[in-house]
Amino acid sequence: MPDDSSRLPARNLDRAALERVLARAAELQGTNPDAGEPGLSEQQIVEVAREVGISEEHVRLALAEERTGTRVPAAAQERGLAARLAGPAVVSASRTIHGAPAQVLAALDEWMRREECLQVRRRFPDRVVWEPRRDLVGNIRRGFNIGWRGYVLSRAQEVGGSVVAVDAQRVLVRLDADLSPQRSNRLGGAMAAGGLGAAMSAVGLVAVITVAPVGAFAALAAAGSLLPALAGGAAGLGVARGYRKIAERTQLAMEQVIDRLEHQEASLAPRTTNPLLEVIEGVRRLRP
Repeated sequence: MPDDSSRLPARNLDRAALERVLARAAELQGTNPDAGEPGLSEQQIVEVAREVGISEEHVRLALAEERTGTRVPAAAQERGLAARLAGPAVVSASRTIHGAPAQVLAALDEWMRREECLQVRRRFPDRVVWEPRRDLVGNIRRGFNIGWRGYVLSRAQEVGGSVVAVDAQRVLVRLDADLSPQRSNRLGGAMAAGGLGAAMSAVGLVAVITVAPVGAFAALAAAGSLLPALAGGAAGLGVARGYRKIAERTQLAMEQVIDRLEHQEASLAPRTTNPLLEVIEGVRRLRP
């Protein structure tokens, strides 16, 4: 007897339907004791995706993004009043470039320590986390802006870098900078400005109610007493929005680092000069 399923008309699945089918298949496999350990290897995922018309290149890039957490859907981005007023606490930059994972990560680490005034905080097989240098040399380099670099990344609480393979020739580089202390300071200043304005308006309103007689003048005075609150709110919003410029400069700095990696400007050559002598020479040049 022929299989009735062969009589069913062919039907293309859209992305949402494909996701539902794969999710249901994984669920069924997980509930079947004879199915073995649930889950698919990366190669199996590539083969399944190829069968439904998704290119291997895009699948491997998606897998690389998944390993580094690069892909952040819009619904999963940071929410809340702080993010809406100021912006995200963590800013990121990512790009696919040519190179081998170990070599690119080593070059990235060398550049961060040598040029961005950072030091290693944590080290993983495919990721390194740096923090600002807090020794004498690091403080002098940042304080006198040795080399006129600005050292934007050293103002972050920490900077993380991940390098994972997309295929045999390319890697995905992702940089993340945690700017939560700077955002907290900005939001604190915004709250202080807004609170001061509100307090001044409250005092003025109480004075109007207590002293001014009822009438048009009292209504005008009461309306005028609200001006400090409005001014304080506007000033606070401006202070909070100022954080966006900090985030933009930090993201640009990370993009520039990836630019150097992409064009192989971040050399792996060892430093040939003494860092302390370099600082002293920079300070000497600043003298009139």
